[in-house]
Amino acid sequence: MAVDYATLKKGGFMRQKQKNNFSLRLRVVGGNLTAKQLAKIAEVSENYGDGYVHLTSRQSVEIPFVKLDDVEAVKDALAEGDVEPGVCGPRVRTITACQGEAICPSGCIDTYALAKELDDRYFAKELPHKFKFGITGCQNNCLKAEENDVGIKGGIKVSWKEDACIGCGVCVKACRQGAITLEDGKISVDNSKCNYCGRCFKACPTDAWDTIHGYIVSFGGLFGNSINKGKTIIPFIENKEKLMEICDAALNFFAENAKPSERFKFTIDRVGREKFEQKILEVYNG
Repeated sequence: MAVDYATLKKGGFMRQKQKNNFSLRLRVVGGNLTAKQLAKIAEVSENYGDGYVHLTSRQSVEIPFVKLDDVEAVKDALAEGDVEPGVCGPRVRTITACQGEAICPSGCIDTYALAKELDDRYFAKELPHKFKFGITGCQNNCLKAEENDVGIKGGIKVSWKEDACIGCGVCVKACRQGAITLEDGKISVDNSKCNYCGRCFKACPTDAWDTIHGYIVSFGGLFGNSINKGKTIIPFIENKEKLMEICDAALNFFAENAKPSERFKFTIDRVGREKFEQKILEVYNG
């Protein structure tokens, strides 16, 4: 009987150079796995693979040397440990994320919660070509957000609270952009220099800053045969619902305009960046 390799690939089973062997990509959201999942993955690797796993560059896990005849048994065994196969091919891939503010002192947003929400919304969505989201919690950019088709970076917009400030100047020293000055006991912020890192707010000993936690979104990133840094259209997005609408708009633009096997960056270039930016701004301002 003929093997439906396309369906296998859609379900995360990638053909190896060894005949009738597959490397199974797993669904790992934001790089997080439970101890239960890890134990089951190890068991399946021992029983159906070659006794090891591969950690991918996009925070996933692959089990190599799964035999064609064992595909269904492997899926059933993984399900016992709450582990699901991932996806390959022309669709939205697993969302990657750093640990964010839940763990990291520098984090400005809950990256894993956002990754889970985006994964629930888009995982395996069919598109003309693969589409990658990456979420990083702050300007340290550990996840390299701009390498993704849509990159999301956490940020904090600040405004000074004069009545709470003691004029210590800690925020001035904390700011790496030179955006904050202290003169005659008053703080000034040059918003054109601020990169929303939140270091001033985090360093302040008297909570002398009002804050809004939000998102800096880039579009059209690539890292592969071609390399391109994704570009930002809106400096700072304050509202998560608006963020989701913008992500919807980006995916819809790609789905409606891309040619088969054309990455998002090249669709934007071919159709016109101005047209794409107009669509995103319409959603943002709507």
